[in-house]
Amino acid sequence: MCTSKLAKNEEGYMGCVSEECNFVQYENPTPVVGAIVEYEGHSVVLVQNVGWPAHWYGLVTGFLEKHEHPDIAVLREIEEEVGLKGEIVEFRGHWSFEQMNQIIMIYHVKASGPITKGDELADYKLVPIEKARGWGSATGIALQEWLDERRMEN
Repeated sequence: MCTSKLAKNEEGYMGCVSEECNFVQYENPTPVVGAIVEYEGHSVVLVQNVGWPAHWYGLVTGFLEKHEHPDIAVLREIEEEVGLKGEIVEFRGHWSFEQMNQIIMIYHVKASGPITKGDELADYKLVPIEKARGWGSATGIALQEWLDERRMEN
């Protein structure tokens, strides 16, 4: 703001070094929604975004738009990415994805019907629920917790 240099402050944020300026670059996380899409009661939909390595698949995710409620955003993202109209079963919680500075709100959504791959996807796959496994980051942890709870119920 005042053209002085920036340096990390005692809280780890970049801030102005001038005593006369109080600018701090907070870098707040970006809100993202994600869905564990339970497809026709027997599979989980995993997607591969354009540009991802061939072996990377994840949950349907997307950015929360300005003034958009997360419930609406997650259903919009499912329709945009795989062409399905979904029904929210429950909000599962929120996870921090530090690598991308995101907070991800995860939902369990049921969907059925024909899948149509959207422009943002390179591929998708249906994984039988009994064969699905999570992975070590935010969406994968959310998926694994859902799978563990489901297996305990059955």
